[in-house]
Amino acid sequence: MYRIKAIFSNVQLLKKIGITLLLLFIFRITTWIPIPLLDTSSITDFVASNGFLAILNNFTGNALGRFSIMAMGISPYITASIVIQLLQMDIVPILKEWSEQGETGKQKLTKLTRILGLVLAFVQAMVLLLGLGVAGSEFLPDILTPTPVLYIYMSLVVAAGTAFAMWIADFITKKGIGNGTSLLIVAGIITSLPSMITLLWEKYITNGTNGWDTVIFISIMLIYLAVLLGVTFLELAKRKVPIQYANRHAGQGKTDSNLPIKLNSAGVIPVIFASTILSIPLSLVGMFDKDTSVMTSLESWLDQIFNYQQPIGFVIYIGLIVVFTFFYSFLMLNPEKVSDNLSKSNAYIPGVRPGMDTQNYIAKLMFKITLLGTVYLVILAAMPIITAVAFGFNSLEAQTIVLGGTSLLIVVGVAMETTNQIETEANSQEYKGIF
Repeated sequence: MYRIKAIFSNVQLLKKIGITLLLLFIFRITTWIPIPLLDTSSITDFVASNGFLAILNNFTGNALGRFSIMAMGISPYITASIVIQLLQMDIVPILKEWSEQGETGKQKLTKLTRILGLVLAFVQAMVLLLGLGVAGSEFLPDILTPTPVLYIYMSLVVAAGTAFAMWIADFITKKGIGNGTSLLIVAGIITSLPSMITLLWEKYITNGTNGWDTVIFISIMLIYLAVLLGVTFLELAKRKVPIQYANRHAGQGKTDSNLPIKLNSAGVIPVIFASTILSIPLSLVGMFDKDTSVMTSLESWLDQIFNYQQPIGFVIYIGLIVVFTFFYSFLMLNPEKVSDNLSKSNAYIPGVRPGMDTQNYIAKLMFKITLLGTVYLVILAAMPIITAVAFGFNSLEAQTIVLGGTSLLIVVGVAMETTNQIETEANSQEYKGIF
């Protein structure tokens, strides 16, 4: 009650919340604005038949299925951010230099990330449209014929939509509350979740034939609730490594602190990476004519290997998640950098020598924690697939609920981050009053 009162008594905080809600509302409206001269019915069917595009469609709040001006949403910018982060690891020296130049370097990296995000949005839109054209989908009115200029025009419109999404995200981060990029993704996911419940309700309640259908529906909802509670608990789990500061006495600041290491440092990134890599071969094959027996056989063979709803594809999917989880966790919290930063701050871990011993200690601890985090992430990613098989969902139903585990991970993480920021902003007014 005290927290709610503190929020409503802080005028600046209410303004920020209002700005955030208004911009999210504008973003949702733009997802319904279609690209001119485009028939979206064929695109909706094409997206529904592609597993990865169905997941991406849920991230964009069904904007991709409608192929609106927000068809790609903020996703290209997120992909560009990950790529730029990876390239800073001694792959591109100039990017590493920028990352060490403070605020000036950060601005250069941000500008480069935005440019790359727009390029990716244009390329992804172009590939999707070309795939529709090759597959024979009639996505244009009869009075128009596909031409290079028309493809470029529609791709540019989609890239402009991504630019607008990036502007909204940046404005929310600066003037609103929470991380704008994360909130746009969450806004898309939340609007997609009701379709899952509606589909299950129609399957088991409206069209149910016996009492067991009702029991199955309730069981699925209870499993979903249990996963939500479990994700919330595990996202809060962290190991605090104690740190002591040398040459610091009472009155000169804190003499001890801790280094928090989250159970799941990589977040949902490994799942997205794994899904993307598996989807590339199937998406490329889907762009070619399937009338020939060779292409039909090739598609069937690739489906067995790269479709994570098939046994072989499922094993590869889990293996990729494990690899990417360890890779990204150690990228986000590099033991060598942590050891160097502690040495520069005259800090040390009690009982561990500075330098190489500290680096090895953090690396071993990171490995143990990441191992547990990987098991948690694998279970979360595999649960919707296993549930779909156990309850006998068809392909459309499986694609509708397959995002369940990863979507909850994103929603819970962003909700906790935003809640913490709201509480900090709410209490800031009270601290200002002291002076």
